[in-house]
Amino acid sequence: MKHCFPLLVFLFLNLHFSANAQIDTAGTDSLRDAALQANVHYLAQLDSAHLGDSLKRVQLESELAALKADDHLKRADLQKQIKVINADAEERILKRAHRIDSLRLVVKGFPVAPFGDTLFYVYTRLGPFSAHARAQAIDTKVNRIVDKVFYKADSLIIINGEESVDLVYEDMIILSITPNDAMWMNASQAELAKQYRDAIIKSIATYKEATSLQTRLKQVGMTLVVVLLAIIIIYLINILYRRVKHFTINRELKYVKGVHIRNYELFSVSTEKRLLLGLLNLLRWITILTLLYLTLPLLFSIFPWTKHFGTTLIGYVINPLKSILVGVWDYMPKLITIIVVVVVFYYVIKALRFFKNEIESGALKIPGFYTDWASPSFQIARVLMLAFMLVVIFPYLPGSDSPVFKGVSVFLGVLFTFGSSGSLSNLMAGFVLTYMRAYKIGDRVKIGEVTGDIVAKTLLVTRIRTIKNEDITIPNSMIMNNHTVNYSSSSQELGLILHTKITIGYDAPWRQIHELLLSAALATEDVLNDPKPFVHQESLDDYYVTYQINVYTNHANSQAHIYSALHQNIQDKFFEAGVEIMSPRYDAIRDGNNAAIPPDYLPEDYVAPGFKVKQTHPTPKGES
Repeated sequence: MKHCFPLLVFLFLNLHFSANAQIDTAGTDSLRDAALQANVHYLAQLDSAHLGDSLKRVQLESELAALKADDHLKRADLQKQIKVINADAEERILKRAHRIDSLRLVVKGFPVAPFGDTLFYVYTRLGPFSAHARAQAIDTKVNRIVDKVFYKADSLIIINGEESVDLVYEDMIILSITPNDAMWMNASQAELAKQYRDAIIKSIATYKEATSLQTRLKQVGMTLVVVLLAIIIIYLINILYRRVKHFTINRELKYVKGVHIRNYELFSVSTEKRLLLGLLNLLRWITILTLLYLTLPLLFSIFPWTKHFGTTLIGYVINPLKSILVGVWDYMPKLITIIVVVVVFYYVIKALRFFKNEIESGALKIPGFYTDWASPSFQIARVLMLAFMLVVIFPYLPGSDSPVFKGVSVFLGVLFTFGSSGSLSNLMAGFVLTYMRAYKIGDRVKIGEVTGDIVAKTLLVTRIRTIKNEDITIPNSMIMNNHTVNYSSSSQELGLILHTKITIGYDAPWRQIHELLLSAALATEDVLNDPKPFVHQESLDDYYVTYQINVYTNHANSQAHIYSALHQNIQDKFFEAGVEIMSPRYDAIRDGNNAAIPPDYLPEDYVAPGFKVKQTHPTPKGES
């Protein structure tokens, strides 16, 4: 019983869709009836004109018969008029036949199918009854004949009337065949009546045979066999599923080793087993549902009155598949065009990548084009080529002309425009910085207040690592709005000049200070001997002299280490020479002080004068 629920669900959905299909068919039938009515109205106009001409011809023939034998002029005139009327009648008949032939190709009539299978079609109306109403009335009357206990095929006879040929069973007119019906079917009324009579008799015989007790018993037996086979197959599927599940859980499968991506375990063995069991269960239910779906049309096809349900149910699968295949086939020319465009652009981009690699390796040199421009230029060219490729293939994409597709495209464009305004400014700044060649990876730079080495450079941001291993990310638009100092750009060719200051009192000879500073500089690691270091006396302050030592180096990224080593060597050299590194400040009375001049500039007999004390008031008596 647990598998009956899906069967009931399928049956309910099938009946629901069939009811909707009948509603849609009713609307389509109304439109078709209106189209047929319009064409029948045109044919009725031709019939009316034909009837008028027939009456006029009869009148003219009566006048012609009443003429005297010697009235030749009148006779010739009447004969001419009759000839014109006959010619017009023949022309109208040809127009009528041609119109019906053309309509027969595009307009489908209403089927007469009392037992499911179509016997024939009704195209024209009869009096107040439309073609659709006539077809339904014929279905009803044929069903009444079948319901009669003592049905006899010989009782269905053909009766010729004045305007129509009637098909009558006992005292009930089954259908009437008009000249319009005969014209539609390109046959005479009598021939058409015989065809319809034979079709009705054959369908009634087939229906009675199909609904006999013996046939019903066979149909019930076939139904039981189909249901039993379905149950057996479902039972076998469940047994197979349980065995495979038991084998998977209790055995170590050599193919189940987990899923690893390098050192990362995506799925463990237990997880992979659970995934396999889930897939097996899904496969089991897909198989069972497919079996039930295929069993229903087979069951419906056993009974004549439910055969159309089976056809409809199969159509739910076949028709979408057919539409998909037809759509794919119709789309093949556009798909081939897209493939050709993609292949062409692929090889163009591949050629650009080849030239990019050649420029980067130095094999290809273009005057004025630097090697570090190769990669960003290739990226720009590739983006432009891909954008152009999308523009070319866009009209060939399925649904590109639909309003929904266009609306989504506009929405994404607006979203991208407003959401990436800041990113676009950074992107443009990245392009400008690339071709400015302001810096490259590994350079020691100072951007604003940030100093460090360039560790990453993209079209959006630049990443700097300071000497304290701090990674600082700066948007390219901010770099464009600040000044940038590059310490490494000319360090290899000209050498980067590092400088530091020291203040020494006036009593120290400046030549000795120069020698000590130069010797300390040359003793510092990573300082170049050529060009040689040099000293500037930067200022003569109130109490001391400011000396500036300048050194050349090729190692711009080691500034902190070089400065530290240089300061250490300055201390060592000055201490070895007995020169104090200090900036003296004097608070003295000049009369008793030594002169603040180096000893070499003083005379050999120079003696510092003593303090002079002058008494301005006499000393009182009794005091010494």
